[in-house]
Amino acid sequence: MAESAPVDTKKVVSIGIDLGTTYSCVGVWQNDAVEIIANDQGNRTTPSYVSFAADGSERLIGDAAKNQAARNPKNTVFDAKRLIGRQFNDTHVQNDMALWPFNVVQDDCKKPQIEVQYNNETKKFYPEEISSMVLTKMRDIAETYTGQTVKDAVITVPAYFNDSQRQATKDAASIAGLNALRIINEPTAAAIAYGLDKKATGKATNILIYDMGGGTFDVSLLRMEEGIFEVKATAGDTHLGGEDFDNKIVEYCIKEWNKKNKDIDISGNHKALRRLRTQCERAKRSLSANTTATIEIDSLAEGVDFTCTLSRARFEELCLTYFKNSMEPVEKVLKDAACSKDAVCEVVLVGGSTRIPKVQQLITEFFGGKEPCRTINPDEAVAYGATIQAAILNGDGGDACKDLLLLDVTPLSLGLETVGGVMTKIITRNTTIPCKKTEVFTTESDNQTCIKIDIYEGERYKSKDNNLLGTFDLDGIAPAPRGVPQVEITYELDANGILNVGARDKASNKKNAITISNDKGRLTQSEIDRMVEDAEKFKQQDDAQAAKVAAREEVKNYVYQVMDTLENSAMVEKISEDELDNVSEKCRDTLEWLEHNENVEKPELDAQKRKLEAAVKPVMLKMYAEKAKRAAGGGGRGGKKSRR
Repeated sequence: MAESAPVDTKKVVSIGIDLGTTYSCVGVWQNDAVEIIANDQGNRTTPSYVSFAADGSERLIGDAAKNQAARNPKNTVFDAKRLIGRQFNDTHVQNDMALWPFNVVQDDCKKPQIEVQYNNETKKFYPEEISSMVLTKMRDIAETYTGQTVKDAVITVPAYFNDSQRQATKDAASIAGLNALRIINEPTAAAIAYGLDKKATGKATNILIYDMGGGTFDVSLLRMEEGIFEVKATAGDTHLGGEDFDNKIVEYCIKEWNKKNKDIDISGNHKALRRLRTQCERAKRSLSANTTATIEIDSLAEGVDFTCTLSRARFEELCLTYFKNSMEPVEKVLKDAACSKDAVCEVVLVGGSTRIPKVQQLITEFFGGKEPCRTINPDEAVAYGATIQAAILNGDGGDACKDLLLLDVTPLSLGLETVGGVMTKIITRNTTIPCKKTEVFTTESDNQTCIKIDIYEGERYKSKDNNLLGTFDLDGIAPAPRGVPQVEITYELDANGILNVGARDKASNKKNAITISNDKGRLTQSEIDRMVEDAEKFKQQDDAQAAKVAAREEVKNYVYQVMDTLENSAMVEKISEDELDNVSEKCRDTLEWLEHNENVEKPELDAQKRKLEAAVKPVMLKMYAEKAKRAAGGGGRGGKKSRR
C-alpha cells in the first residue's frame, strides 16, 4: 500500500512588511496568492505606535498603544520612521520635536533618542528600537496566522531614503529578530502589486506610482514588459504625508480655540493636544467622502468643550502648498526618465493620503484629464508587493511569480570628494541596481603615500552640501610625482541599495575597503547586540504580563462559573445552607482580593485559584454525586412521582 508523503511543517515562511510612519501592514504568500493578515483587532493595518506604562506594568504596540495615547501621551511613541537614520540636529527632526508629546534627546554621537518613563525610571530608545518593536508586532501577527516561526522578511522603505536610513531599517529588523531578505522601495513594491496580473500582456507600459502615505512621499516611473519591472526614475520627499496635513488642521483648531478661550492655553497640554489630533485625523479622513466634518471634543481643557466645523474647501486651502509641492517630483521623474505625460499608460495611487480628493484632482489635471488607477488598495499595495518579492526570494512564488524580475534604481548619486571640495559622482542617481562602477584617481602632491577617501551621496556640486556616508584611508601607495599613481576606486551597490567601496593602488597593489555600516547615522554592532538583548527582555516581560492577565481572567471566570452553578443548578437543594454560604463567601472574598491586588504576579493568582478550588471542590463533588445517582436510577423515581 502506498503511503502519503509527510507534510513539511518546517518550511520556511517569508513575509512582506510595509513599515509605515503611521500604519504598518504585513502579508504572507499562501495557496499561490498574497494574504494580507489582519491583526488581533481584526484590522489589516496596524498603527506604528508603542506605549510604555510608567510603572512598568505593560508595553503596548499597535491599536492598543494608539487607543490609550490620550491618557499617556508622553510615553506613547509614534512617527519613529521620521527619526530613523537622521541626526538630532536635522531640520526636520527639530521641527517635529515641537509637535511631539514625547521627549527626543541626543546621544554622544548626536543621534536622536526617544525618552520615556518605564519601570519607574527614565529609559532612552533609539528610533531603530521603536521600529523594531513595530516589526516584532508584525512578525507576531504573521506567526499567529501561519502557526509557524517567521525569521525572513522583505521590508519596504521610501524610495528617497538615503543609505543611513536604509541601514537603520535593516538594524531595526535585526533587533526584532528578523532577517531582512531584501530592502525594497515602496513605490516599486506597489508596482509589483499592480503588475502581477498584467505581466502577460506582452506590451511595454510605463507606470507612474504616486505614493503618499502618513509621513513620506515618493514618485517612481517604471517600465513593465513581459514581467520585467524596470525603475526608470524616482523622486520624492522623505518628510511629506498625512501627518503634515493633520498638523495643519491641529494648528487651525488651536487658533479657533484661542479665539473663543483666550484665557486657556492648550499649546502645552499634551493630553488635550493628543485628543485634538485624534479628532483632526478623523475629520481629515471624513473629508475624503464628505464636504464638511465636525470636530467635537467634550471637556478639552479645564472643563471647556470644543466644537469646530471644517469644510473640505478650508482643509484644501490649509494644505494646498503641500499638495502643489507633490507635483514637482512628478515633473522631475518624467524629466529624468525622458518620458512625456502622454507616454504614461497608468497612474497608480498608493498610500492613504491619495484618497484626498484634491490630490486626485491635481494628478488628473496634470495628466490632461487621465483618471488614476484605483484597482489596488492604497493601504495594502506596498505590503502586497513586498510579499510577492518575499515569495520570489523564498522560491514559493510558483507559476504566478516565476517570470517576475525587479530592476530598481538608486535614488541619489554616490561619489567622493576630490580637489577643491568637489563631489565627483561615480554612480549617478537613477542607475539600475545592483551595480558596480570603477574609476581611476591619482594623488594631488608629490610622493604622497596615503589617500583619504570621503564617500558622499547627493546631487550638489560641493561635497559639504551633500551627505557624508563614511571615510577610509588607502595607505602604502608607492611614492611618485603628483598625478602619476593610479588608484582604482570601486563603488558597488547591492540589491538592497547598500554600498561597498574599495580602493586599490595599481603599482603596489595595496587595497582597502569599507561597507557603509557604522557611519554617523547608524548604530554600532555592540549597540545592536545590546538592543537585541533588550528586545528579548521585553518579550519576556510582555509574555509574563500576558500570562498574568490570563491568570487573573481565569480566576475571575472560575468564580463566576461557581456562582452561576450555585444559583442555577437543580442539585443545590441537596447542599446544606452552611456549605452554600461558605462557598458564596469564599467567592466574594476572592473577587474582593482581585480588586485590591491589581499588580500581583501569576504564581499568587494561581495560588488564590487553588485555594478557592479547595473550598469549592467538596461541594461540587457532592452535587455531581447526587446528579450521577439520579441519572442511574432516575427513570423509576421519575415514573413514581408522575403517577402520584
